Amino acid sequence: MALSILKGLTATVSILISGMAFAHPGHEDVSSFMSGFSHPLGGLDHLLAMLAIGLWASSIGGRALWAVPTAFVLTMLVGGSLAVAGLSVPFVEQGILLSVVVLGALVFGAKRLPILATVVIAGGFAVFHGAAHGMEMPINANSVHYVSGFVFATAGLHTLGLGLGQLMTRFASPLMVRISGSMIAVAGLFLSIA
Repeated sequence: MALSILKGLTATVSILISGMAFAHPGHEDVSSFMSGFSHPLGGLDHLLAMLAIGLWASSIGGRALWAVPTAFVLTMLVGGSLAVAGLSVPFVEQGILLSVVVLGALVFGAKRLPILATVVIAGGFAVFHGAAHGMEMPINANSVHYVSGFVFATAGLHTLGLGLGQLMTRFASPLMVRISGSMIAVAGLFLSIA
């Protein structure tokens, strides 16, 4: 079990890092993908929220392991589509920062909610993240490739959070997951006043 978790984490990190090799000039489709791929990785607020989703799902276990990250990614696509279509999603930045604080607090509190509630919370925050990705899509980007990039990076960060949560629970202590959640929540508070 531990070896399979380690292999999964290694594969996820390798995929996230290897994407940088595709960023060669003259490959418009690749640069559209890389532009989308780099967006969730380039902002600390997005990065922390994506990891928190994985940690939270890991701490809940069961169906949450796939339902919470899947709900986030699917609803993020809705938010991204709204922004690309030119529709305004209000309070995007505030929603993103709130997601970091709340998700970190949920991980810290080891909050076990009904699966429907977890999916609604994850999906609600995902709309803001998707809208931010959609609003920042370069004008000349291929939208399918750009969206594929940010979806792939987001799913990779969720997987990384899931794996880290599983490793911390198995080899250290569930307390380590909770401490990670508190660090994410505090970082969200600092980002909101910075």
